[in-house]
Amino acid sequence: MWWRWGATVALALLMIPLVVNRSGTGPTRIPFSSFMRYLDSGRVGEVEVGPSEIQGRLRAPDAHGDTLFVTTRVDPALIPALQQHGVVFSGGSSSSLTELLVAMLPPLALLALFIWMMRHTRTSATETLSFGKNRQQVYAERDTKVTFDDVAGVDEAKAELKEVVEFLKSPAAFGRLGARMPKGVLLVGPPGTGKTLLARAVAGQAGVPFLSINGSEFVELFVGVGAARVRDLFEHARTSAPCIVFIDEIDALGRARGIGTVPTSNDEKEQTLNQLLAEMDGFDPSRGVIMLAATNRPEILDPALLRAGRFDRQIVVDRPDRAGRVQILCVHIKAVHVAPELDLDQIAALTPGFTGADLANLVNEAALTATRRGADAVSLGDFTIAIERIVAGLARKSRVLTPRERQITAYHEMGHAIVALATPGADPVQKVSIIPRGMGALGYTMQRPAEDRYIATRAELDAKMTVMLGGRAAEIVVFSELSTGAADDLVRATELAREMVMRYGMDATVGNAVYRDGSIAPESRLYSEQTARDIESAVRGLLQSALDRAVAVLTLNRPSLDTGARLLLDRETLTRDQLPSVTPAPEEETPCLTSGKP
Repeated sequence: MWWRWGATVALALLMIPLVVNRSGTGPTRIPFSSFMRYLDSGRVGEVEVGPSEIQGRLRAPDAHGDTLFVTTRVDPALIPALQQHGVVFSGGSSSSLTELLVAMLPPLALLALFIWMMRHTRTSATETLSFGKNRQQVYAERDTKVTFDDVAGVDEAKAELKEVVEFLKSPAAFGRLGARMPKGVLLVGPPGTGKTLLARAVAGQAGVPFLSINGSEFVELFVGVGAARVRDLFEHARTSAPCIVFIDEIDALGRARGIGTVPTSNDEKEQTLNQLLAEMDGFDPSRGVIMLAATNRPEILDPALLRAGRFDRQIVVDRPDRAGRVQILCVHIKAVHVAPELDLDQIAALTPGFTGADLANLVNEAALTATRRGADAVSLGDFTIAIERIVAGLARKSRVLTPRERQITAYHEMGHAIVALATPGADPVQKVSIIPRGMGALGYTMQRPAEDRYIATRAELDAKMTVMLGGRAAEIVVFSELSTGAADDLVRATELAREMVMRYGMDATVGNAVYRDGSIAPESRLYSEQTARDIESAVRGLLQSALDRAVAVLTLNRPSLDTGARLLLDRETLTRDQLPSVTPAPEEETPCLTSGKP
C-alpha cells in the first residue's frame, strides 16, 4: 500500500500551488501595459524579472485591493510601437510545471486503471483455467528435519512405521520373500497424539519427499475439482517416487457415502471419494509410493476405504502412558532451563490422559510461569501451577465474592474433598481451592489417579459419581438448601450415569444391552418409548443413590467438614497434607447382573 499513499501525497503537493493561485491569495495577473502604466506613474515598489514573467509589489493597493502582481515579460523592442498606437498589450502565458502535471494526471490515471483491469482479467482467466490443479505442500528431505528421535511416547506406532522406512530405503531387499508393502497406512488416535508428526518423521527418516495435503482441500465449489485434484496428487506422487503421500484429516474426504446427506447423482464429495478409491487401486506400491492418512474419527470412514488393498494397516496412536509421558517431557524440556532436582516422573504422575500436544503446552506454560516470577530455572512448583492453569483455568483473584458466597463455595469444595477421602476407590485428592478460575468456576478440587487405568469397575464409577455430587451433598447437609454451584457437577454426573446404563450395561432393569454406541449419532434412537422411560428411571436412580451416599459420608464426617471449610476460608488453598482426617464410609456390596437380576 505504500505506493498508493505516496501517489496521494504527491498529488496533494502538486495541487497546492494551483489551488492557491485560483483561490485569490496569490499575485494578480495583469497585462503588461498596465505594468508599464504603474511603472510610469511610480506605483511599482519592487519587481523580480524572470525569463518569462515579471513579479512585483505595488507601493499602494490598486482598485481591487491587491498589491502583488505578475505579468508576462514582453520584448522591449515592440513596446514603443504598441504604445504609440494605444494598444493594450500583454505576452502569452507559459504553462508552469505544476499546471502541466495537473493536466496530465487524469489521462495517466485512466491509463493505470486500464492496465490494472487487463492484468486482473488475465489473472482471473488463468486461475479459472487451472482451478483443478492440486495445491499440496511438498516437503523435500532438506525441509523434513523430523526423525523418529523427535517422536516419543508411541513406541508401538514407531515400530510399525519402521517397516515403511526400510521398504522405502531398500524395496528389493524388503520383498525378497515375496512380501509386499501395504498400499496405505491409516494413523488413528485422539487429537494431539502426534499422528502428523509421525508421518513427517517417516519421510525424514527415509529421506524421501513428503507430499502433504488436508482432506478438506479436495472439496471445492465446482463439481469435479476434487476428483481432478486427486488425479493430480497421485500423478505428482508417481513422478516423485519414492515418496510419501500424506492426507491429514481424511474423514473430511472419506466419510461413509449415503450417511447424513441427501442422495444425489452429482455429489461432489462422493465423486472425490470414488476417484481416491480408484487411484489407490491403480498405483503400484513397489514403485516406492506409500500412502499415509490420519484421522481421529475412524468410525465414520467409508468401508470401501478401509478394505484390504487400500488402507491395509491401521496403526493406533493413543494417549501415552506414564512412561511415555516421561519420554515426551524429555523431548520438550531440551530447550528449557529446568532445575537439576526436577523429577519428570512426578510430573508424569500428575498428568494422566495428557496427549503429546498437551505436554508440550504444559512445558511452555511452566517456563512462562518461571519467567514471570524471575526464576533462573523451571521447578516442580511451576509445573504444578501450569497443570492447574490448563485443567482448571486461569486464576481470577479480581473476582470478589460475598462472604455468603465464599462460605457456600468453601463447604461445596470441601464436600468434594471429604467424600473423595472417605470413599473407597475414589481418586486421591491433590489440592482444594476456592480461588475462582476460568469462566465460571468459583473453586476446584483437583484429583489425580495414582496410576493409569484402562478399565473401570462398577464400584469405581459409583465412587466417582459420589464424589461429583459431594458438593451438592455438602450444601444439603450444612445449609439445607440448593444453589447453582453444582451445575457442572450435575452435568458430568448425569453423563456418567447415562454411560453406565446405556453403554456399559450396569443397571439391572435395563440389563446387558447397549443403547448408545460411539458410531451411532446421539440423537438416533434404536429403542422403544418404554425402554427410554426405563433408561431415564435407571439414570435417576443411580444419581439419587450417589447423592444419598455422599450425604451419609458428610453426615458421618461433619466435624471434619466444618474444620476443613474454616481452613479453606482462611487459606483459600489446601494441599492433601493440610486436609483434616476423615472416617471411611462403610463399603457397600456392588450389585452384579446375572440373567437380568441384581
